[in-house]
Amino acid sequence: MSAKDKLVIFDTTLRDGEQSPGASMTRDEKIRIAKMLEKMRVDVIEAGFAIASQGDFESVRAVAEVIKDSTVCSLARAVKGDIERAAEAIKPANSGRIHTFIATSPIHMKYKLQMEPPKVLEQAVSAIKLARQFTDDVEFSLEDASRSEFDFMCRIIESVINAGARTINLPDTVGYGEPSEYGLLFRRLIENIPNSDKAIFSTHCHNDLGLAVSNSLSAVMHGARQVECTINGLGERAGNAALEEIVMAIKTRKDLMPVETQIDISHIVPTSRLVSSITGFPVQPNKAIVGANAFAHESGIHQDGILKHRETYEIMRAEDVGWHTNKLVLGKHSGRAAVKARFESLGITFENADALNAAFTKFKDLADKKHEIFDEDLQALVSDAQPHALVESYHLGDMEIVCKTGQNPRAKLVLNVNGADVSAEATGSGPVDATFKAIESVVNSGAHLQLYSVNAITEGTDSLGDVTVRLEHSGHIVNGVGADTDIITASAKAYLHALNILSSKIEKHHPQHDGI
Repeated sequence: MSAKDKLVIFDTTLRDGEQSPGASMTRDEKIRIAKMLEKMRVDVIEAGFAIASQGDFESVRAVAEVIKDSTVCSLARAVKGDIERAAEAIKPANSGRIHTFIATSPIHMKYKLQMEPPKVLEQAVSAIKLARQFTDDVEFSLEDASRSEFDFMCRIIESVINAGARTINLPDTVGYGEPSEYGLLFRRLIENIPNSDKAIFSTHCHNDLGLAVSNSLSAVMHGARQVECTINGLGERAGNAALEEIVMAIKTRKDLMPVETQIDISHIVPTSRLVSSITGFPVQPNKAIVGANAFAHESGIHQDGILKHRETYEIMRAEDVGWHTNKLVLGKHSGRAAVKARFESLGITFENADALNAAFTKFKDLADKKHEIFDEDLQALVSDAQPHALVESYHLGDMEIVCKTGQNPRAKLVLNVNGADVSAEATGSGPVDATFKAIESVVNSGAHLQLYSVNAITEGTDSLGDVTVRLEHSGHIVNGVGADTDIITASAKAYLHALNILSSKIEKHHPQHDGI
C-alpha cells in the first residue's frame, strides 16, 4: 500500500447476500464462492451465521477449513450461545473473526428487543468480553445505527472498544441513510469518542433508496476504513452496497479517495458470474461494472470517440475487471485436461474423478450442439450440480412440444419418477406453461411458482439458455436451475431441479431474519 490508508473489504455475500429470498446456498456452493473471493484478495469473508442451523454452522466451518489468505468471519447475536457457536465454526481458520451485534435504535430497542438502553449496553459489553476469549479479532455492530441516538452510540462504542472490540460497524440497516448525513455521523463519532483510534470504523449499507454505494463511499471519505458489501449488490430487500462498484469507484477516483484496496479486480466479472449462476439471480444488462452493457457503446458519437481515444467515453478498461480476458475457446475436440483446467480457472473444482467425468460428459453433449464454448457456458453447465444430500426423484426423459398458430401449445413428456417412467401431457398458454403443467400432473407438488427467469449465456442463436425457477412450498423457497441450447428443455430441467430440492428437504435457511 502507498501513503493512502488501506480500506478493508469485508464481503458478506455468503451471509447477508443469501438472505435474498431464494438465494440460499449449499455448503459446497459457499466454498466455491469463498475460493473466488479469496482469489480476488478480499480481506474478510463473512461465511454465515453459525447459530442459524446445523447446515449454516457446517458451511462456516467448511469455509474456515479451506480459506487460507482471507479472514473468515461468523455473525453472532450478542448472546452467549451465538458467540460460542460462532467461535466453534471459525476455529479451523488461519484468521478468524467473530462479528456480534445488537440493535441500538430507539424503535428496535423498544419494539424488537423490549430492552432499556442500559441493558443493551451491558449485553453488548458482555458479548465482546466473551468473544475476546476465543479470538482477538472481534467486530461489533450497532444494528440500525443510522436511526440511533448519537449520545447513546458514543457510550456504547466507547464501552465495547474498552471491552476489546477492534472493528465498529455502523449499519444503515434499513437503507434510511443519506450520504452527507451518514458520512458526517462517522466523523462526529470518531472525533467525539476518546478511544476511537483503537478501532476501525466500518460501514454496512442497504440499498432501499438506491444509496448504498453512495452512503458507503461517503463514510469512507469521513473516516470509515472497512466497507461491508456483496457481489452484484446481492442482499435482502433491495440488496447491499455492491463490492464491484465500491472497489472500482475507489480505483477510478483515486484522485479523491483517501484509501486503496488490495482487491485483484481482474476477478470481478468471473466472480459476479459465479454468484449469479449459483443464486439464480441474473445481473441486469445495465448494471455497473458487471452488466452485459457496462462497456457497450451504440451511439455513433460515442463509438467515434472510443475509436479515436478510448478515454473519451470509458473511465475504466473492460479487460481490467475480467471482461474478455480468457481467449481460449473450447470445442468438441477439446480434451479432458483442457476442460478441467478451464473449470479450475473459474474456481470450479471437482471432488473426485466421477464428478469431473459427469461435467466432461455435459461439456461434450453441449459441444455437439454448439461450435464454440465460452466461460459463461461452463459456469452454466455446473450451475445445476447436485448437492450431496439431493435425492433425484425426478428425471426428464423424452419431451415433445407441439406449437401451432391459433392453438394452445401441447407438451408430451416422459418423466422418470423414482426409477419408473411415467407419461404426462398438458396444454398451456405457452410451451413453458404446458411443460410445467405436464410435470405437475404427475408430481402434484403443491408448490407455487414465484419466479421464472431466462438468460442467454452467450451471443448467437445457438447460445446456451440458463433458466431459473423459484418454487415455494410451506414457506420453503428454493431455486432450480437448468441449462440447454433448447429453452424449453432448460425450463423443464430447472423445474425438476427445484422439485428435487424440495422433495429432498435440503435445508438452506436464511442466516437470520432480524439482522443487519
